[in-house]
Amino acid sequence: MPVKPQILAAISGALAAYLADEEAGCQAAAWAMAAPPPGAAVSLWGLAGRSQAMQLRMLMQRRSLR
Repeated sequence: MPVKPQILAAISGALAAYLADEEAGCQAAAWAMAAPPPGAAVSLWGLAGRSQAMQLRMLMQRRSLR
């Protein structure tokens, strides 16, 4: 059963469009992963203060601090 040239051309065009779209999506995803995510700088003083506050709460909950 021979395939009509118009049907073959439509299938080929749809397949080419799908592959081009997929390739563009992969390139966009790779570009987005290469850029570092924006965010605030980490403050070591803030982390130390938070750690100390959490440790104090833990000791109070265990009633070790009297």
